[in-house]
Amino acid sequence: MEARIYRPTKSAMTSGRGKTKSWILEFVKPGARRSADPVMGWTSIDDTSGQVRLEFDTQDEAVEYAQREGMTFRVEESRERKRLVKSYSENFAFDRKQPWTH
Repeated sequence: MEARIYRPTKSAMTSGRGKTKSWILEFVKPGARRSADPVMGWTSIDDTSGQVRLEFDTQDEAVEYAQREGMTFRVEESRERKRLVKSYSENFAFDRKQPWTH
């Protein structure tokens, strides 16, 4: 079974980074078939392991679990976001790079 280990990114709908600290192990099933139910219109899948997400505190714990269970896995490294540090007082600086528009 193939697994993907990654660190989730922050949601675009929030400013906080609350659920981005842990590592996720997610099962990847490339041959899973999806089908639509003709009566209700629901989508079903023949393999439910794609719905399982295991959460670990560190990357090493996730890798160790995958190795112990004999899974093939890939680790997707996350990029740290660049912080733009500036203060409110920089809007009124004398040597401002962009001129006022009003």
